[in-house]
Amino acid sequence: MTNADCIGIIPARYGSTRFPGKPLALILGKTLLQRTYENAQRCQSLKFVVVATDDQRIYDHVEDFGGNVVMTSPHCETGTDRLAEVVANYPHLKSDFVVNIQGDEPCVDPHTIDAVIEILHGDLQASMSTAAVLLETEQEALSSSIVKCTLDQRGNALYFSRNLIPSNKNGSYCSKTVYYRHIGIYGYRSEFLMKYACLAKTPLQSTEDLEQLKALEHGYRIKVAIVKSSAIGVDLPEDIQKIEKILCKQNTSL
Repeated sequence: MTNADCIGIIPARYGSTRFPGKPLALILGKTLLQRTYENAQRCQSLKFVVVATDDQRIYDHVEDFGGNVVMTSPHCETGTDRLAEVVANYPHLKSDFVVNIQGDEPCVDPHTIDAVIEILHGDLQASMSTAAVLLETEQEALSSSIVKCTLDQRGNALYFSRNLIPSNKNGSYCSKTVYYRHIGIYGYRSEFLMKYACLAKTPLQSTEDLEQLKALEHGYRIKVAIVKSSAIGVDLPEDIQKIEKILCKQNTSL
């Protein structure tokens, strides 16, 4: 466990094209957002966890279950913008490091979040950090819904893509090649977060529709923690049942 001064922020918005009201969807009697929040609180490296939202329904819900919540502008285009606004507008939440915790992944291993903080704290040359896990099947490696990443020999991200990377000259899967699945948790040095939110969009970011590529294209280093487990997120209503099955198998306190 690191002694880094770090807070975790969960961006949450009510509107979703594929799943409106997703943060308030029930999973075995608790909302998706509450389960994500309570899971984040299990991280040993976080001194504080807070939800950042632009919706009064979400704000009221977090207060109802006793969580920390702040209101942000409805004009934030990304979760990163919402994080930067929290850091800028709420001085009592000031910290050296900030972690962006996805609000639709209630089963992420808290050790994964701890690892993202630890690896950033340990590398003064890195501006931000994230996590990845080994891909074990051809189906996952070839799926465009799974973001892959490649690393240099020091554990820094080289590239992120929805396509197969690394790719041989035939563009085919190779069982001897190491493939990594990106896990969408991000750690930032607070001063870099403010700068990052103001950086101009970049061509690769727009092509791949992956915001983290903006950092790489602007020349900043992203450290990647290789972890042992990943977790499925909730994108569609039918994903709720998948999460419920996972929680039951884990014998999680319901």
